[in-house]
Amino acid sequence: MTPVSRRLILLLALTCGTAVGNVYFPQAITPTIATGLHLEPGTATQVVTAVQFGYAAGIFLLVPLGDRLPHRPLLTTLLTLTGIALLAACAAPSLGPLIGASALIGVTTVVAPLIGPMAAGLVAADRRGAVGGTLLSGSIGGMLLSRALGGALSEWLGWRAPYLLAAALTLTIAACLAHALPTTTPPSTQPYPHLLTQPLRLLRTEPLLRRSCLYQAAVFAGFCAVWTSAAPLLTGPTYHLGAHAVGALALVNAATMLATPHAGRLVDRHGPDAVNRVCLLTVLAAAAILTLATLGGPTGMTALVVGTLALDIGMQSGMVANQVRIYSLRPGIRARLNTAYMTCSYLGGSLGSWTGTQAHTHLGWPGVCALTTLLTTLALTHHLTTRTPPRAPTTSPA
Repeated sequence: MTPVSRRLILLLALTCGTAVGNVYFPQAITPTIATGLHLEPGTATQVVTAVQFGYAAGIFLLVPLGDRLPHRPLLTTLLTLTGIALLAACAAPSLGPLIGASALIGVTTVVAPLIGPMAAGLVAADRRGAVGGTLLSGSIGGMLLSRALGGALSEWLGWRAPYLLAAALTLTIAACLAHALPTTTPPSTQPYPHLLTQPLRLLRTEPLLRRSCLYQAAVFAGFCAVWTSAAPLLTGPTYHLGAHAVGALALVNAATMLATPHAGRLVDRHGPDAVNRVCLLTVLAAAAILTLATLGGPTGMTALVVGTLALDIGMQSGMVANQVRIYSLRPGIRARLNTAYMTCSYLGGSLGSWTGTQAHTHLGWPGVCALTTLLTTLALTHHLTTRTPPRAPTTSPA
């Protein structure tokens, strides 16, 4: 096995962060989009929903190709298409074209779920944990920093500026990967239709995969409902703040990057079920704390900071537990297992963004918190009433 340099791993982590950031920075700039395009604040959140639905579709349609195509041309092509879509969003004259470009951004920016399995095949077994942690930290950093930078930049230069910066960064990384990535041999020669349908078959035959998908979809739906509604809350009459406040709130939650490695060690020690239970309880506590954000002032802001931090830690740590569970099922087809898992997760997030917007429009911020509580309670009830079935050893299909 050819040694993989630390510089390449850091480049891959930066790539994950950039790609994931393209999904999340629109959450922070919906107020400036509404102002710039003369829309109602709730209408502008359709951009967030579009990019998340696109991301779920891209995971389902494109991530299985990681088992079929060489990684270097696949990743560089997807990043180049993402850069073009970001430029199209930057130039969008109205909401309709912006929603269309946002959906295309979501479909093509799915390189992070491709890089994880690729990196596992490039490094020795005793380095996979450390490399996986580095890539996850890059993704979390991109999610947080993109919202912080996007909110500040949109308030300073307008809502188009974050799209232009994201396009420049994405295209630059595509050029770097074209020269830095080693040549890889596809692990599978199966036709694309088989790769596309196997995640669906795995969902039908693997109860532990279905469990992980349910937990993450429910929690991620609540997570997206909160963050999609945070922008109108902070810029509305309760706080009278600018779009930069959403980014600053996200930046405070950078502590999540320190929590996920610890969660991984806890999963190794106690198993994914125990960690899932704690994570679901943490999200419930976060939803209760977040209801106090309606008080405004220092008390409300403190509740918002503490609540979103607990929500982020619970969601991201639960993702670590869920992925450990599914990766132990059939090591030879992890990309397709990850396809099923991530598709369900982002479908949940997309629905959470939409239902969160509806809840905030009709019921206000307490309605968003109640929605998060309901979703998490459903997942926790299933967790507490379901036994983990004993599992016989399985072999990877040819």
